Amino acid sequence: MLGKFLLWFSLAIAIPVGTAMWLPQVPAWRTPPAIYSGGTSYPASELDFRFQEIGPPFTGLPLITNVQIVDFDDDGQNEIIACDALGNRILIHKRQSDGSWEESVLIADVSVPAHVTVVDIDDDGDLDVIVAVLGNLMPDDGVIGRVELFENRDEGFVRHVILDDVRRVADVQYGDFNGDGKLDLAVAVFGYARGEVLWLENLGDFEFRSHTLLSAPGAIHVPVGDFDQDGDLDIMAIVTQNEEELWGFENQGDGTFVARRLWMTINLDLGGAGLVAADLDGDGDLDLILPAGDNLEDFDAYPQPYHGCYWFENLGNWRFEMRRISDLGGTYAAAVADFDGDGHQDVVLVSLTNDWLGPDNASVIWLQNDGQQNFTPWQIASHPMHLVTVAAGDIDGDGLPDIVAGSLNVRRPHAQAGRISAWVSGQRGESSVLRGER
Repeated sequence: MLGKFLLWFSLAIAIPVGTAMWLPQVPAWRTPPAIYSGGTSYPASELDFRFQEIGPPFTGLPLITNVQIVDFDDDGQNEIIACDALGNRILIHKRQSDGSWEESVLIADVSVPAHVTVVDIDDDGDLDVIVAVLGNLMPDDGVIGRVELFENRDEGFVRHVILDDVRRVADVQYGDFNGDGKLDLAVAVFGYARGEVLWLENLGDFEFRSHTLLSAPGAIHVPVGDFDQDGDLDIMAIVTQNEEELWGFENQGDGTFVARRLWMTINLDLGGAGLVAADLDGDGDLDLILPAGDNLEDFDAYPQPYHGCYWFENLGNWRFEMRRISDLGGTYAAAVADFDGDGHQDVVLVSLTNDWLGPDNASVIWLQNDGQQNFTPWQIASHPMHLVTVAAGDIDGDGLPDIVAGSLNVRRPHAQAGRISAWVSGQRGESSVLRGER
């Protein structure tokens, strides 16, 4: 999922809401170097991943903003769904009997889709599609964002524009926030100089009422979960336009929220690019994973010494302890899965702006979790480059987690750009056993 890319001039000042509960010390570089030649590479992965291009041959510069792995047609086989900002459409890829992938257009005429969310929103037994609409890939403060809900019917999709008076929308997630049995929506309005975090109350019949949680530009992702383990769903948000802040919105159980700024850094160039919720340490509560490496506001987007991946461990009582678990240059997206089958959650990372002049620098790595949250990086690939979105899931039906990523190429070099790429897990061999993974 794309972060604050192409927002080259940070003009806005975030408007704080609520009280900062806990502000951990973080690495801070007040004046980062303009160019840093520290491209990153790692030992080759001893787990077997077979590269595969998804979809038809492609020429030109791809603009894939989001990929998802989901069994869309309920046939027991996962499909790959992708947002294509170049074609203004949502694509679906279905695996064929020979192992190839057939691409078709699931939804057309969507103005620069940023993220797709698949859920049975109307509780009729099939999956609907919710699209976060940017409206413009370039910096734009116009009221051009939307949330479009595509109702799945036997005769096709019916479009419902459920939010259309906002600036650019980067993410939509779902959950029943007021306990009425209907799925509501959390919305990240990135905007440019102005933005906000909202939740949309489901009134039924595809009508939604908007509630503001935060007024600030740069919201990228709004993961939903019961972060305080009190039985209701909370909302998190990462805000990275001008400010670099992590916000939590504590649900009081009835759809009213208490806003808490959980973390901030004085390094406004950190480059937060997304937010993933997962129980990384297996202690029963949801942690947060922050990929950081978006520096496309720089003329030459070289990797910086503070790029990588940050794990926010949930300590309870809305306290999160931050720890850097990777230094991958230009890290732009993360996903979580148990790749080595040892019962511990690992992390896959992709890079948008590693130093591509070094042919061995990594575009895809996975972080092996030893169960004590010590993470060992293993390089899966050095190309395709310019990767901004990644998903983990079983795409070949063998029960092992595979990796799918999408490329968004707006900077040189333009070679080896890729479009939609997969790394399919092979059988785990003795190398895994020798590393103590089983």
